[in-house]
Amino acid sequence: MPPSPLPDVPAVQLVLASASPARRSTLQAAGIEPVVVVSEVDEDLAVAEATERYGPLEPGDITLLLARAKAEDVAGRLEDGMVVLGCDSVLELDGEMHGKPSDAAEAVARWRRMRGRSGVLHTGHWLIDDRDQGGATLGATASTTVHFAALSDDEIDAYVATGEPLTVAGAFTIDGLGGAFVTAVEGDHHNVVGLSLPLLRELLADAGIGWFEVLGSLGARPRAV
Repeated sequence: MPPSPLPDVPAVQLVLASASPARRSTLQAAGIEPVVVVSEVDEDLAVAEATERYGPLEPGDITLLLARAKAEDVAGRLEDGMVVLGCDSVLELDGEMHGKPSDAAEAVARWRRMRGRSGVLHTGHWLIDDRDQGGATLGATASTTVHFAALSDDEIDAYVATGEPLTVAGAFTIDGLGGAFVTAVEGDHHNVVGLSLPLLRELLADAGIGWFEVLGSLGARPRAV
């Protein structure tokens, strides 16, 4: 029997406010073809200003703060109203927040702390429905516990030498070369890639947008202003 066609629903274009190819691939694998518009947010400045105003922030709060900043930045630069998704990820280990390593030495040192242990990968998601006045703006953070293999020093050095750990939050991937070094996850594995599909579906529903409306979002591209 041939597969049933997708429901005949209006198309809603999703804009991804992130340069992450992993996030884009996650959406594409789920049937969503996003438009990518990279934000111009100064992340360090945004965190510093929020910390000065509110005091020390938890890692999950920081990811949500930055996801919102990215979504608002991109939404403010689009001429046509779209639905914009901003995301940001960090790894929490021993109560400390870790984003992308600054260099190979930091990546090696981090992996020597991570090996044989577990950390929590937090990804903030912020959704802005900018199609008309009074559209929804909302967000949430997904958190997934990640268990790491007990790598040898040689394995860590070889992995860091590939360059992959330098390009991702937490210095590892689950969908790339680092997949062999993740022994288990507790929670949504998509979140470890950088975007939780179940959480995105919930945010869209809260904004009054059906999941299959976004799966049909192959329409016109926005114009930046």
